[in-house]
Amino acid sequence: MSLLEVTDLHTSFFTDAGEVKAVNGVSFFLDRGKVLGIVGESGSGKSVTAYSILQILAPTGRIVSGSIKLDGQELVGAGEKVMQDVRGNRISIIFQDPMTSLNPTYTIGHQLMEAIMLHTNRNKRQAWDRAVEMLRLVNINEPEKRMKQYPFEHSGGMRQRIMIAMALACEPDILIADEPTTALDVTIQAQILELMQDLQKKLGMAIIMITHDLGVIAQLCDEVVVMYAGSYCERGTADEVFYNPKHEYTKGLLRSIPTLDTVGQRLKPIIGTPIDLLNLPKGCPFAPRCDAAMKICVREAPKSQDINEFHKASCWMNVKALVEAQAALEEQPAAPDEAPEPAAAPAAIAEGGDDE
Repeated sequence: MSLLEVTDLHTSFFTDAGEVKAVNGVSFFLDRGKVLGIVGESGSGKSVTAYSILQILAPTGRIVSGSIKLDGQELVGAGEKVMQDVRGNRISIIFQDPMTSLNPTYTIGHQLMEAIMLHTNRNKRQAWDRAVEMLRLVNINEPEKRMKQYPFEHSGGMRQRIMIAMALACEPDILIADEPTTALDVTIQAQILELMQDLQKKLGMAIIMITHDLGVIAQLCDEVVVMYAGSYCERGTADEVFYNPKHEYTKGLLRSIPTLDTVGQRLKPIIGTPIDLLNLPKGCPFAPRCDAAMKICVREAPKSQDINEFHKASCWMNVKALVEAQAALEEQPAAPDEAPEPAAAPAAIAEGGDDE
């Protein structure tokens, strides 16, 4: 059994303009000691998926349907008392901006000790010792001195290390890192990622890394979920997704990354803008921006298809490739003593598979 199982999760925000379907049928699982990457453009539903797991949504947000199981325990509808025990103890989160996550009117020590005393049975002296230990663990020098300082007295990288120390103070089973390096320069970003790798190996925890940076995903993650318009379009091992992408959106993301081979060349961005989540289309949400879109892509949403044991994708191009492969087999002359067996072509592609 996986440590965390998310099945067909739907989360919406109910506004005056209508229902915003921020997460629309996401499914994935996370095993102990593994790192799962969730990648996609801004507005694709990555952070809302994380907030749904912890149930820390805005007042207008609500989990409409789906299942979230932690060690087999259902969290959807479990109640606030159960979730208070889960947050911090079992699942911790690091937010994007450490300056807005830390209270500027309290010392670092006060905030660390508050989190430790809230979620454990440690007294004030023990909480102080634990906080100092965690600051030392995340490579902050002079931790006793830092405990008495305020957030503004630290750099962005230092504040992010403090947030990591706070998240790990209660030794959670799962750490959710919501774009933890967005506001940091490249050098500090590399240090933070290296620190997270080291801590993950030392503590044996599982990590959900939420980012739009495919370089971070390649460096850290065992498995990847690619999200677009609130739903996942592809998921699989990092090697499968990077070296054998099977969704046009994933291919577009990979094409837009600058590499040594593209020095002096113009980048190839994904044309268009993300769709309006208030008015989701009937077909594939990526179809308006897809160069390979077919008529069926506009009319009908593709279902998730197994590429292999470790790889799934939701794209009509995979069905088209399957139909073409079957047609090629049928055209091959059969041996004299063998009768060809007809292959069943998916009706949707057979009917509407022509390019527009």
